[in-house]
Amino acid sequence: MKIGDLNIDVPIIQGGMAIRASMARLAAAVANEGGVGVIAGTAIPLEEFREEIRKARKNIVNKGGALGVNIMVAASTFAESVKVALEEKVDMIICGAGFSRDIFEKVKGTGVKLVPIVSSLKLAKIAEKLGADAIVVEGGNAGGHLGTDKDSWDIVEEIVKGVSIPVFGAGGVITPADAERMMALGVDGVQMGSRFIASKECEVNEEFKEKYVNTKEGDVVQIMSSAGLPANAIKSEYVSRVINEEKLTPKSCISCLKKCSRKFCVKDSLVKAHNGNETEGIFFAGKDVWKINEILSVKEIFDMFKDKVLINK
Repeated sequence: MKIGDLNIDVPIIQGGMAIRASMARLAAAVANEGGVGVIAGTAIPLEEFREEIRKARKNIVNKGGALGVNIMVAASTFAESVKVALEEKVDMIICGAGFSRDIFEKVKGTGVKLVPIVSSLKLAKIAEKLGADAIVVEGGNAGGHLGTDKDSWDIVEEIVKGVSIPVFGAGGVITPADAERMMALGVDGVQMGSRFIASKECEVNEEFKEKYVNTKEGDVVQIMSSAGLPANAIKSEYVSRVINEEKLTPKSCISCLKKCSRKFCVKDSLVKAHNGNETEGIFFAGKDVWKINEILSVKEIFDMFKDKVLINK
């Protein structure tokens, strides 16, 4: 498919999962399979972000793939991270957890594709009018921070029909059958996050990956993140404490978010989860993560999904 003058062999975007879940190794592996590999640039030092982009670039040999970054609008370093991404000439900037009008002017004329994450037709139309090159439509069944309570299956088709730019469907795409179902709604491609966590190239702790494999249907619950957005996470001791509104005020704060309830530190809890800490970590995941039953290589994942996302191409 094409996004402007950017060619992508396989219309699969690997979701940008912070903190340090979507890094150079995973992004390069996805791009080398012809998809869009994504580095999550939220809540990591700017120079580390820059180095990961450069590291991924060095390891991408397939010109049919692309390198993108995902940056949370809600992050306090959003503007600075965008600046790094533009300086490093990534192929695509994907931004969610809020909506920024300012970024459109910053990206305009750079050649970098801008792809906002939206959850409503109204916001999709605004993004298109402001100059978005494509959009990711994400439902409330996705992992991490959410923009709607409605599942992707209930919002994607309306948005596809309401805009003329390329649309990627996100939320609930775990199996090849899910991808086929999403493509049948008229999208140009899919974005998958949870499926790529359970990959050999993802750099989170193996215990985090096994958590995905061992999760049962109904084990994902919604919490209110300290970022002020609802989020989906696997049941855990710490998640129960968050839901019960126990006093979890962090002892220190680096103000990584523009606005934060400071009821708990979502950054620290994500880092602990990625390190395999069962008692203090929050394991973000899509509602249908229970469908994952094994950890695969990125190549194996693409071999499973490729035919389904190319079905309408």
